[in-house]
Amino acid sequence: MKRKKTVPGRIFDFFNTIFFIFVIVICILPIWHVVCASFSDAAWVMAQTGVITHIKDFNLNGYKLVFENKEIWSGYLNTIFYCVVTTALGLLITVMASYVTAIKGVLWADAIMLFASFTMLFNGGMISSYIINTQMLHLYDSRWAVILPGCFSVMYLILIRTAMKGVPDSLIESAMLDGAGHMTILFQIMLPLIKATLATVILYYVVMQWNSWFQAAIYLRDRSKYPLQIIIKEILITGDTTSANGSSSSDFSGDMTMYKQLIKYCTIVVSTAPIFAFYPFIQKYFESGVMIGAVKG
Repeated sequence: MKRKKTVPGRIFDFFNTIFFIFVIVICILPIWHVVCASFSDAAWVMAQTGVITHIKDFNLNGYKLVFENKEIWSGYLNTIFYCVVTTALGLLITVMASYVTAIKGVLWADAIMLFASFTMLFNGGMISSYIINTQMLHLYDSRWAVILPGCFSVMYLILIRTAMKGVPDSLIESAMLDGAGHMTILFQIMLPLIKATLATVILYYVVMQWNSWFQAAIYLRDRSKYPLQIIIKEILITGDTTSANGSSSSDFSGDMTMYKQLIKYCTIVVSTAPIFAFYPFIQKYFESGVMIGAVKG
C-alpha cells in the first residue's frame, strides 16, 4: 500500500529536487564548457570570458595539434601501463590480505587490522617514503616507484574484508569438508560472491592511478616514463604548449599563441575521456559494492 505523503514531506521533496538539480547543473556545466570550447574556433574561444554553452564553427584543429605531440601518446601508453599493473597487483595483494584477516582462526587477525588501520591516521610522511624508495629500494627513476606505492590501500582492505566477512561461515566450512583448500575457497567461492565490491575497488584503483602525478614528479626523470598527467600538468599549469604544437610540419602556420587556450581544453578532454568511457561498465556494481563493503560484517 502506497503511503500518502504529508504536506511537509511534499515541501521537502520539492526543495530537495531543486537542490539536486542545482548540484547537477554545477557539476555538468564545467564539463559542457570544456567540451564545447574544444570543438570551437580558436580565435572565438580566446575571445570568450564567460561560460561557453555552444560550439562555434565546429572543427578538430585543437585535437589535431594535441595528438601531434608525441609525448601525449607516450604518456597515454605509460598511464595505461601504470593503471593495469597497479590495479592487477594491488587487487591481488589486497584480496590476499583481506582473506587472511577475514576468515576465522587466523592468529593476530584483529591486531593486524588494528595496525593497518593505525597507518590511516599516522604514517612516516613523504621524507621517509622518499628515503626508503630511493636509498633502500633503489627505485629512483624506475617505473616501480610509481606502481608500488599505489598497490595497497587500507581503505580498500577494509572494504573487501568486510564484504568477505559477510559470506556465511557455513559455506566456507562446507567447502573445507569437501576438501577445498584456501586458494579454492578464495578464488572459486569468495571472489564470485563479492564481485560488486571488487568492481568498486577496481574503479578506485584505476581512477587513482589515472589521476596520479605526484609520485612520477618526485621519482621519475626520464621523460619517456612520464605518465599522461605530468604532460597535462606542463600544458595546463605551466602554460607550456610548445611541445603540444606538434612537429614543424603542422598545417597550422598562424600564430600558435591563438591556439594555447584551445589546446588546453582539448588536452583536458583527451585526458578525462577514458575514465568517462570506463565508468559506465562498472556503474551497476558501484553502489552495491560500497554498501556491502561498508555495512555487512
